[in-house]
Parts: sequence; structure tokens; C-alpha cells
Amino acid sequence: MNLSRIQTPAGPRWAVDGRLLPASFTLNLLLEMPASMQPDLLNAVATDNPAAGQPLAPIEDHQEVWASGVTFLRSREAREAESTSGDIYQRVYTAERPELFFKASGWRVVAPGGFIRVRKDSHWNVPEPELVLLLNRSGQICGYTAGNDVSSRDIEGENPLYLPQAKVYNGSCALGPAIALVNDPAELTDLPIGLLIERGGQPVFSGSTSTAQMKRAFSELAAYLFRELDFPGGAFLMTGTGIVPPESFSLAPGDRVRVQVGDLRPVPERLGDFREVYERFPAPRLQRQCARCMHKTHHYICSAARIVSASVSKLCPSGYGLPARRYQYFALEISSSLRCR
Repeated sequence: MNLSRIQTPAGPRWAVDGRLLPASFTLNLLLEMPASMQPDLLNAVATDNPAAGQPLAPIEDHQEVWASGVTFLRSREAREAESTSGDIYQRVYTAERPELFFKASGWRVVAPGGFIRVRKDSHWNVPEPELVLLLNRSGQICGYTAGNDVSSRDIEGENPLYLPQAKVYNGSCALGPAIALVNDPAELTDLPIGLLIERGGQPVFSGSTSTAQMKRAFSELAAYLFRELDFPGGAFLMTGTGIVPPESFSLAPGDRVRVQVGDLRPVPERLGDFREVYERFPAPRLQRQCARCMHKTHHYICSAARIVSASVSKLCPSGYGLPARRYQYFALEISSSLRCR
């Protein structure tokens, strides 16, 4: 059973196995449930309408993508070679506690076929193909998707403390094309992972590995992520890469990157410049506008708190996905300082 998200004339919609789900369906709702109950819910609410539209990343704007590091031997070796402090990667590879770090908010994630990018201040950049876990609000593994953890190897290699700059920037995270739901996490223990990079229509690098080569169990990574963090809307967890291009390779504008995990059909991403990425995946913007037009775009709310209170039962229309009640509090908090233009 595969979950996908598409753009329709009425806005983003979720679909299951090619059938549209109701417009009110959210991934949040699904991830409030145990994994065993999710297929029954999806079958019960799926419509007969076929899903057609531009593919979107299978994540909602407010959800978070986290990542794991040095979970494959190949990754450890590559990090040791690039870094001036290589011994720390050996230590984290064998340590009880895994390396976990924040990667992206949902609204920053690049959609299948979209534009990834590299930093302007880096000269050594690579894609990192990874299996990405879908976790419900309790940390239970519900499914997986394919992910690309684009990274600046020279920046992290200069100093491991620069990892957030090497890993977290516009266009550095891609997910999709769909989420494959699983009945048993054991299904994920020997899935193939593949990477193909094309330049000028010709392959310049390819590699493959398997989740069987991982040092750590998926359940272990999920447990550490949820140990002291709450994710009411669930979370996505990248599980590390076992495919690393040679030191002589770096991504170049126009490269096409295909990441395949399991049976999910890969959709190539293209490396674009900053303007291409930003125009296609703009950040949500808060604008100073009256609450009476709050359903049109992303807004601050002015002093008309009575209008906001009428939408307590709805989700925040700004795209952040906050519950409307929290959104109302936000509106009341700023109402004294903002007025309609």
C-alpha cells in the first residue's frame, strides 16, 4: 500500500494506491493511529477518484525530517577520509548512542522530479541516498520512502561542528515519490538502495547497497529519536547512506540524481541553482493582512480575533498545520500590535 501526495486545482491531496483520499485527510491523522490500523482506515476512506496531478513530497509542511549519521561502514570510512578529525566517526560508529540530527522542515523538502541544490560556498557536494522511516506519534515504524540527504563534504570535513551547515540548507533534502506502508518492520532489513547520477544524459556515477549492511537497527534509531522528543504529527527519519561517490566527484548544475529504495519507482531530481529552487519551493510567508482574508494565503492575523475564534475546529490555513486553537492564541497574542492596512 503506497501513500502519495499530489497538487490538484483545489490544493494538495493525499492518495493511496492511485485513489484520492478525502480532502480532509491528513498524514497527521494517520500517524495518530497504530500501524496495524492504518490500512483499514485508508481502505475505508479512499474514494473512487483517480489521483492525477503534479507529485508533491509525501510530507506535510509542519512535519520534520531528521537524519542518522555513520550507520554504514562505507559512510564511516568516507567521513574519516574527508575529515581532519576522523577518529570521531570511528567512535560514533561503535558507540551505543547513534548520531542524530535535524535535516528539514516539511515545507523545505524537494518533491519528486524537483530541484535540489548545493551550497554556493562549497566545492565538494554529493547526494546521499537513504531509506527514510515514517514514524507515528509513538515512534512506531509505519512505512518508508526514499530520500536524498544532499551534503557538502568539504564543509563537514573541515570541522565536524559545521555539520548543520553542511547538511541543512535550501534544496538539501528530497523525499518520494511515495510512502510504502509496512506491516512488519522486519520487511525493511534487506531492501536494496540504488543511486544513479547522470550528466549530459550520460551516467557519471552509480552505486548500490542494501539495508542489510547497516550497523544499527531501524528500531534502535527510532527509539533514540523519540527518547526525549515528542512528535505529535509523527516524523520522518533518514537512516544513513552506504553509497558514497569517490573524492574526485562533486555534483554539477544540471545533474540528474535518481535514488531508489526497495520497489519505489525513482523520479530523477535535477540540480538547479538557488533561483530555480526558491521559485519552485518558496518558504511560507507571513504577511500583514486582515483576518477577513485569512483563507487566501499565509497571514498574520490582525485585531479581528472574533473571526479567528470562529475557526477553532479547523486546521490553521497558513500551511503550518498547527491546530486552530493554537492558531487562535497566536492571533490574540499579536492582535494588539497589528492592524488592518
